[in-house]
Amino acid sequence: MERIAESELIINPDGSVFHLHIKPGELSDRVILVGDPGRVESVAAFFDKVDFEGGNREFVWKTGVYQGKSFTVLSSGIGTDNIDIVLNELDALVNVDFSTRIPKKEHKSLKIVRIGTSGSLQADLPVDTWLLSEKAIGFDGLLNFYERRDEVSDLKFEESFVKSVGFQNNLSAPYVVNGEDELLKQLDSNAVIKGVTISAPGFYGPQGRVIRLPLAMKDINERITAFRYNDFRITNYEMECSAIYGLSALLGHQAATVCAIIANRLAGTYSKDYKVVVNRLIEYVLNALAK
Repeated sequence: MERIAESELIINPDGSVFHLHIKPGELSDRVILVGDPGRVESVAAFFDKVDFEGGNREFVWKTGVYQGKSFTVLSSGIGTDNIDIVLNELDALVNVDFSTRIPKKEHKSLKIVRIGTSGSLQADLPVDTWLLSEKAIGFDGLLNFYERRDEVSDLKFEESFVKSVGFQNNLSAPYVVNGEDELLKQLDSNAVIKGVTISAPGFYGPQGRVIRLPLAMKDINERITAFRYNDFRITNYEMECSAIYGLSALLGHQAATVCAIIANRLAGTYSKDYKVVVNRLIEYVLNALAK
């Protein structure tokens, strides 16, 4: 295997990876991703102890123990561009020898679960419910920059979506990737609703919101809500899941996303206290992964 150049994988003088400031050996194989750096403390508050911690910019992290199992909680910030940094650097930490800069012969797979917040696109999916993403649709275009993207994507779903919704060809080509089956089963129960999640590259126009700028596709949310493919319908918007699923599939990691629905776009409703709902979801995910 070829040595990875200093310009391609930047390692800090203290031996930590460039953006995340995590060193090999400080990362658990169970990783909880949250968008908000402040939510790291909410997750770590459940830990029995914290062994390592650090941070850089929006990337704040702690590694500790919950019910005898090791976990790392890491904030990604907002957007799939940050997920590109997070997933590649997490993979490097476990699958590249930092002393030789050569990929390891034995691959290590991480369990990566995003806990987030989201907006519902279906009238019967009310606020304060938990949504487990079976599939993610990327409006961001990130996965299209990587070779083998077709191998991990649901190409028939993509084709049906583009045709049915009339997705404009000057927008980034959507990609559709599944969550990892075994991890989804581990997180599934009567407490969650399963669905298909869109990851948008913005909060306003890309999610059909209008303040002063009109939309290129004025009725995009109505088209998305009405779309059906076999037994699937699109349930919610958020901003990171597609890149987590796509890059994890390419890199050989298990990934799943569970979001608290804090707004219903059709009903115009918003959670009265979503932080309580998210805290209960955090405990639910930790318990599921600690089994």
